[in-house]
Amino acid sequence: MLRSMFAGVTGMRAHQLMLDVVSNNIANVNTGGYKASRVQFADALSETLRNAAGTTAANSAVNPLQVGLGVVVKSTTAQFSTGSFQLTDRPFDSAISGDGFYIVNVKGEELYTRSGSFNLDSTLSLVDGSGGRVQGWMADNAGQLDSVGAVRDINLADYQSVPAQAATSMKVRGSLSVGTTVGTVIDSLAKVVDGLGIENTVTVRYEKTSDNNWTMKLFDDTNAQIGGTVALQFDPASGHLVSPTTDPTFTLTPTTSGADPFTFAVDLGAGNDGLHQYGGTTVVSITQDGRGPGQLRDYGIAADGVISGRYSNGVILDIARIAVATFGNNEGLKKVGESHYRSSQVSG
Repeated sequence: MLRSMFAGVTGMRAHQLMLDVVSNNIANVNTGGYKASRVQFADALSETLRNAAGTTAANSAVNPLQVGLGVVVKSTTAQFSTGSFQLTDRPFDSAISGDGFYIVNVKGEELYTRSGSFNLDSTLSLVDGSGGRVQGWMADNAGQLDSVGAVRDINLADYQSVPAQAATSMKVRGSLSVGTTVGTVIDSLAKVVDGLGIENTVTVRYEKTSDNNWTMKLFDDTNAQIGGTVALQFDPASGHLVSPTTDPTFTLTPTTSGADPFTFAVDLGAGNDGLHQYGGTTVVSITQDGRGPGQLRDYGIAADGVISGRYSNGVILDIARIAVATFGNNEGLKKVGESHYRSSQVSG
C-alpha cells in the first residue's frame, strides 16, 4: 500500500510540474524573444523483488520481478527554434533569424537574450527593456567597422553630427561638341565645398585649340587661374577621351570663407563613362563629393546587424554593429529572468 501511494504521489508531483511549465508558456505568449519549454518524463527506479534466473536441469528460466516506484521529471528543455517576426515600426527593434543571442551587459555581467526590443537611454546607449546595455562594435569617424576586437557598449552619443568635408573629387561628364569652331571658349560653373562646408564657385573653361584637341582651365571666384592648363585629346573615331590618362589635381584656396586650401582631383572618366567629343551641342555636368555639416536624422539596422545613421546633409554612415553570440548547447543556458540567459559549464 505504501509503495502504491508513493508512486501515485510522484505522478501528481511530476504532472504538476508539467502544468507549471505549460502555464508559464501560456503566460509568456506575448513575451518578445521567449522560448517555450517542454517537460520530459522518465520512470523512477524500480524495486527488484526477484532477480532473473537462467535455465537449470530442475527449473526453467525466470524473468526478474520488479515493481516501479513512480515517475520523475527527466528534464525541462527550451525550444530555440526561430519564432515569427512582427513589424513594429520602431528603428531599434530587431530579431535574430536562426541561431544566436544578443549580448547585453547587466550590472557588469554579460548575459544573453533573444529579445531584440531595444531603445536608447538618457546617455544614448542602446539598451534592452530591462536596461541591459547591448554589446557590439563601434565604427570610426569614417564609418569603418572592425568586428574582430572585443565587444563593448553600443553608444551613439558621438555620432549625432558629422563635420564638413572638403571636396576630394570633382566629376566631369558630358560632351564637347565636335562641330565647335577652333578658338571657341566654353565656361561651366561648379560649386566646390571647402573644409568649413562653404560652397566656392569654380569656373571650368574649355577652349578648342584644333580638331579633337581642347584645353581645360579652372578659375576661382576672383577669376584667378587654379593650377595649370590641362590638354584634352579625343579619339576622332569614337569621340572618347584619349588623354590625360590620369586625373589632374588642383589646389583651391578659398577667398571668402577663410578655410584652409584643399586639393581635389578632376575625374574626367574614360571610355563610355567619361567626357566625350560628340556631335550636337556641348552639354557638360559637374558634381563633387564635398559636403557641409550634418545632424543625425534617422537610424536603421541592416540584415547584418549594422546600425547606420542618415544625416541632414544626405550622408549615410555606419555607426555600429550589434554582436551575436552562439553556443554549442543552447539548452545548457540558465534562465535568469527578464528574458536573459547566463552561460553555464555545459552551454559551451
